[in-house]
Amino acid sequence: MSYEGLLLGAGAFLCIGIFHPLVIKAEYYFGVKSWWAFLAIGLIAAAGSVFAGSLYLSIFLGIFAFSALWGIGEVIKQEQRVLKGWFPENPKRHEYYARKRQEMK
Repeated sequence: MSYEGLLLGAGAFLCIGIFHPLVIKAEYYFGVKSWWAFLAIGLIAAAGSVFAGSLYLSIFLGIFAFSALWGIGEVIKQEQRVLKGWFPENPKRHEYYARKRQEMK
């Protein structure tokens, strides 16, 4: 029997589970400008995937890289969800959100 597929599936599930709250927290504390961190993490993981010595490590790093790169779009969408009131806004950034809401009108 081969368990590698199940392990990689669990790894993909873990990556998604990690990046979901990371996107929410990154937008809350740093705003949309945190997109560059997701880009950097994604590019580093992609490079690691290319140079990994093990096939399974390479696949996992590829999954991790694309999860991080997907986070770029999600952090932008997260700001929209905050502006709609679906998620709490950081009180320290209230003026920023108020200005964005005015621009939306």
